Amino acid sequence: MYTKTRTNIYRTTYHLIWVTKYRKTVFTTPDRRQAMKAFLHVTAENNDITILESEVVDDHVHLVVSFPPNKAISSVMKALKGASARDWFKQFPDTKKELWKGSLWSHNYFVSTVGDVSKEVVMQYVQNQLKEFNSGRSRREKTPD
Repeated sequence: MYTKTRTNIYRTTYHLIWVTKYRKTVFTTPDRRQAMKAFLHVTAENNDITILESEVVDDHVHLVVSFPPNKAISSVMKALKGASARDWFKQFPDTKKELWKGSLWSHNYFVSTVGDVSKEVVMQYVQNQLKEFNSGRSRREKTPD
């Protein structure tokens, strides 16, 4: 599925993972996990990020997301982590004392692209473009207008 905007058409899908500071187990109950999911979904909606799949584990988060190509991954991560931490501490202020210097998230994160075709298929497609273009031009040149 492609997303079309005024200036581009895109299909970008990323797998994002990030952990709590020092992998502290914070999301230990279904209610806490659901609250974090809700915070992430609100933040995503406010930042033109589509969450395709999400899971919150005791000490980390997995998201499969899509967002426009004019957004940098680092700014998406900053938005998701920053807003979710603020919302978390508003609803669960006691957890701030359990965490190192009151930070919910580690600075690090993992990101990977997700696609429907392999890198090898895309590389082969690109490598064949000149040949395909030239063979199409040859057909067009032979066809009377």
